[in-house]
Amino acid sequence: MALWLFFQRWAIRNFSQLNGRNLLLTLLGYAAISWLLLAFAGENELTGSFTNFIYYLFVTASTVGYGDMSPTTAMGKWVVSLFVIPGGLGLFAMAIGRIASLFIRYWKSGLMGKRSLKVNNHILVLGWNEQRTLHLIKMLQHEEKGRRPIVLCVRPEIENPLPGEVEFVRVASFTDQEGMVRAGIDSASCILIDNPEDDITLSAALFCTSKNPKAHLLAYFKDEALSQLLKQHCPNAECIPSVAVEMLAKAAVDPGSSELHHELLSTTEGMTQYSVRYPANSPSTTIEALFATFKQDYEATLIAIDTGDGVELNPSLQREVPPGCKLFYISDERVNNFRW
Repeated sequence: MALWLFFQRWAIRNFSQLNGRNLLLTLLGYAAISWLLLAFAGENELTGSFTNFIYYLFVTASTVGYGDMSPTTAMGKWVVSLFVIPGGLGLFAMAIGRIASLFIRYWKSGLMGKRSLKVNNHILVLGWNEQRTLHLIKMLQHEEKGRRPIVLCVRPEIENPLPGEVEFVRVASFTDQEGMVRAGIDSASCILIDNPEDDITLSAALFCTSKNPKAHLLAYFKDEALSQLLKQHCPNAECIPSVAVEMLAKAAVDPGSSELHHELLSTTEGMTQYSVRYPANSPSTTIEALFATFKQDYEATLIAIDTGDGVELNPSLQREVPPGCKLFYISDERVNNFRW
């Protein structure tokens, strides 16, 4: 009697919560007891082979019941009726439910941005501006065409707005070490920061630069003073200012300018501005030679050059084009293979 009370207390203490370990132990115990009872009942066909026994147990517990294997002795039939089937039904249902809940929890954690990502050479978008951010991601998807994965990292408590299209991570702060590691900040090739608050954008940019100085960092600011401050600490950062006022003033003086600016920036329709780097192993040439090549071969218009000292818009035809410089052009689609 004392032994039974001891076992009962031990079972209550260890199996009050049927977690994964307890469920596995229960399944092993059920299988062992079933084998012992069937062997004692003389069901040699069911217990003689480990494969046959496991097959019979699964078929019986899942209520599939093919009928190719069954007990032949009277005692064996009682064992199956009173223990194997009732016990198997409950444990089989619990096991399937536990596996399903694990898959749902894993899927839900990804939807809520709680999983760590395994990505490399990706575009990391920090910030959430609702429709503005969605439009930004759509443009990035059109430009990248699947070349680099896109990871959206946000602070608000939202679900992944584009499940199946972008990876998603939610963090408490853009300076949270653990959260940013889950977003793959160390392996991102491009970090794009766009927040409603400029001070959060600034702190996020400084943190990202310290963690991944090799990434192409872009930050959008409404306050130009903060963009200048970031440039002082991070000369390689590319700060994108708000140009809404400038576009408004320009359109007032030159009607249609706003439509032109929108056309040049939109990647989904019309002519768009692109950039390409002149190969480092190519000989020096001139804007005039390249201008003709761009227009005749690619229906593109060369508009600017950057040799490292800033963008030079509408350069002279006699302007030298050194190897390794960056060229800007207007075209209907990006030209992927220039024949220099």
